[in-house]
Amino acid sequence: MDKNILFNQRIRLRHLHTFVAVAQQGTLGRAAETLSLSQPALSKTLNELEELTGTRLFERGRLGAQLTTMGEQFLTHAVKVLDALNHAGQSFHAPVSDRPVVIRLGALTTAAMGMLPQILDRFHQQQPNTTVQVATLHNNVLLAGLKAGEFDIGIGRMADSEMMNGLIYELLFLESLKLVVRPEHPLMSDNVTLSRAMLWPVVISPEGTAPRRIAQQMLDEQGCSLPTHCVETSSTSLARQLALRYDYVWFVPSGAVKEDLAHNALCALPLSASGPGEPVGIITRTGDTLCLSAEILMATIRKFHS
Repeated sequence: MDKNILFNQRIRLRHLHTFVAVAQQGTLGRAAETLSLSQPALSKTLNELEELTGTRLFERGRLGAQLTTMGEQFLTHAVKVLDALNHAGQSFHAPVSDRPVVIRLGALTTAAMGMLPQILDRFHQQQPNTTVQVATLHNNVLLAGLKAGEFDIGIGRMADSEMMNGLIYELLFLESLKLVVRPEHPLMSDNVTLSRAMLWPVVISPEGTAPRRIAQQMLDEQGCSLPTHCVETSSTSLARQLALRYDYVWFVPSGAVKEDLAHNALCALPLSASGPGEPVGIITRTGDTLCLSAEILMATIRKFHS
């Protein structure tokens, strides 16, 4: 019998619900809790699905369950099937409405500038009738807003255990701190050191933020201080304009300038902070059941960083 026909005959909704839950939660344990299943029962269903597909959908290890390339492709189809069924069910019970689905997204200002434009464009190609309300905030405000139910999804940094209580964190990437300048900056033709860079005006995040803390560690390690001609701001758009148009040296998380560096609008100085970088990930509330549009948005975010 043709493998595709066999797959279509044997696939069940429980396979799709299990697969999407594991992809969303990142571990079999949390997915089982979300679906009110035992972990052995969930593992059995997932094994059945991988046998049906004839491929491994997750790499399971110490850090949880990570989607394989084939798993990422299947996730797009799975959420579309479940979304279609969800809408079909709603059509029997809900009055006809032109009001779109609304997803409330809280994000770090640097993430909003660096990654969200492409993510939102990809998302709306799949979900054209969904409105995404985006708020850009400092990490502590973002976490508090998630706990208070002001946001459905957050893109933020890991914090201490007390601040993360009641929240689920899924790592996306480690974000390094860069010092960037315009291509015509005099430092680009100099033998750059951090002390020489600090002879120029600097734009930097305010105290109490992760980028400022990392920058200060970097300065302390090399015995340097910030210059007096310094701009402290949480506005990435203002900081970017200062770096693009003038001779400011910008301490900035790498994600915020990914496109500028790729297109040579800004250049990174050969200076970097020690350490692996700051973890940035998807954050949701423990026990929340998100709509399928929100699940598709999270899948789009994951795929952007795969």
